[in-house]
Amino acid sequence: MRLATFNVENLFTRFRFAHGINPGAAAEHGFTSEDLRHRIAQADAKVLTAKLISLLDADVVALQEVEGMATLKRFRDLYLGGRQNYPYLLAIDGNDERGIDVAVLSRLPLVHARSYQHLWEPTAQKPLFSRDCLEVDVTCPRLGVVTLFINHFKSMRDDGQDGGRERTRPLRQSQCRMVMDIVRARFGATPGDHQWAILGDFNDYLASDAQGPSGIDELVHWSEACNVAQRLPEAERWTHFWRGLSERGLPASYQQLDYLLLSRKLGELSPALPHIERSGQPGRAVRYAGPRLEGIGYDRPKASDHCPLVMQVGAPGAIT
Repeated sequence: MRLATFNVENLFTRFRFAHGINPGAAAEHGFTSEDLRHRIAQADAKVLTAKLISLLDADVVALQEVEGMATLKRFRDLYLGGRQNYPYLLAIDGNDERGIDVAVLSRLPLVHARSYQHLWEPTAQKPLFSRDCLEVDVTCPRLGVVTLFINHFKSMRDDGQDGGRERTRPLRQSQCRMVMDIVRARFGATPGDHQWAILGDFNDYLASDAQGPSGIDELVHWSEACNVAQRLPEAERWTHFWRGLSERGLPASYQQLDYLLLSRKLGELSPALPHIERSGQPGRAVRYAGPRLEGIGYDRPKASDHCPLVMQVGAPGAIT
């Protein structure tokens, strides 16, 4: 099974108020199906997003920042070749007030799903998961059932203020610990003996800096899991480019925010190196000197501000 994770950056559809739909009336009376007239937002960029997904040739793609099921279906049908390429998909509305959810596209049957968006953070009096931890069972012909735990943890941004990484760290730590508890509840005291993967946008990096240590290291270094990106040289692990803020003296940065953690068992069955596909990055991401998708700009359009992480799970011909 070829497995990938990708933050597709604001995969939205939006109402076309400019085309004769009165927004005031819509807000007062609601929408009918004839009023929707929705379109993919930033369609030029989403064409590139789809090209990048096609380039991965993954059997299963965990996604972050998807508006919902209708948007995912429309994106698949318009840009990814429709049902014949990805017949199975799932998105469940989560906790994000902007409407960005975790989701999955699959060539393989999805046979079970469970949401954990209801879990509560008692100290902050709000949902524990910023989006969700989406649990999905995928049936693979040669591996059997593989369970995915798809996540998009709390952002390091904190109302645009400096020091956001430090202030938001406790919530990411709580999210990581809950994911570990969820995996233990499903698979027992030694969950690494089973077949699963925790993957997604963890919204933090492992290195300490002036704001202190990482908020995700406990999960990423969990002895029951294998962080496959560690198989790459450290300088080649970055999955996210941020252009920085020169007016505030903040330089551009290249960090690994996206992770694919295989269970210990799957890690042993999967000797391949992961691949981080950067051809969708804008031209200003100068650390990447390889070829880019046709249509990529210096700043925009781009496929995403994140790079997908993909790898072959299970050695060719492996049977459990």
